[in-house]
Amino acid sequence: MRKKIFSIIVLVSLLVSVIASLQLIPSASANSDSSIPLLSMPIEHVNYTIESVNGVLWARIDGEYPIYVQNNFNGDMPMVYPMPPGTTNINVSLNDHELAWSNYTQVSPNALHQTVIGNWWMIYSVLPNVSGFFTLRIHYEHPLEKVNGSYLFLYDLNISPYLSEQSENSSAYFTVRFKTNFTDLHVYTAQPDSTAREWKPINFTTTTENSTKVVSILMYSEYPGVSGKSLPGDLVVEFSNANQTSNSPLLWISAILLFTALLLVTAFYIKRRKIST
Repeated sequence: MRKKIFSIIVLVSLLVSVIASLQLIPSASANSDSSIPLLSMPIEHVNYTIESVNGVLWARIDGEYPIYVQNNFNGDMPMVYPMPPGTTNINVSLNDHELAWSNYTQVSPNALHQTVIGNWWMIYSVLPNVSGFFTLRIHYEHPLEKVNGSYLFLYDLNISPYLSEQSENSSAYFTVRFKTNFTDLHVYTAQPDSTAREWKPINFTTTTENSTKVVSILMYSEYPGVSGKSLPGDLVVEFSNANQTSNSPLLWISAILLFTALLLVTAFYIKRRKIST
């Protein structure tokens, strides 16, 4: 799910400024121009809720992104953000003020974002009067994909625009709440151009809150120019045998109706036998 806030934000900024450059974000040493923002995001929090809606598994996502502007940039900042197929209920807010957004791919059909599970469409918004520090929040919901009998979802972690010599690392904390049963849970990191065989398993922890299973995942990224390490890529979560939880009201009602019907049939059968004898 590129679920990192400004995967090509500066590209859009440059296009708007009519500057012929495809550079996504300048390096820290080169970025002395305050007309282009130098951003950092040492930490981010992304909450998932997985639940069944009319027999279809959906993911509800709430991302919180505290972002620092490390140079003297002050002004409006264009933003694009990729969305999985079928996404609905999108909300974008800056410092708790809701922002307008539009379908960027609808205007530019070739503006698609590549992930390991297919191309995603993108939304466009403008963050007004940005400077110093701000918090961006994005909410959206989408149906889960099912591949070879397993459900999976992806979070598109494009952290590279937020790493530099001034901001060398970033931690992404994921919390996934399952309001449905599941088995065979696996968590991977995946490069956008990789195959499933190249996905790298990563650790996670599972706890229980009341009757809800909660999976916690940490993705840690370091600036390659300092650490020499490659960035982790995107997050892929895969699981099997998901179904509606047994405490679903509809399931209980169905069980009660079935039990009542069985009692009525049994009573009718006993009564007929008494009459016939």
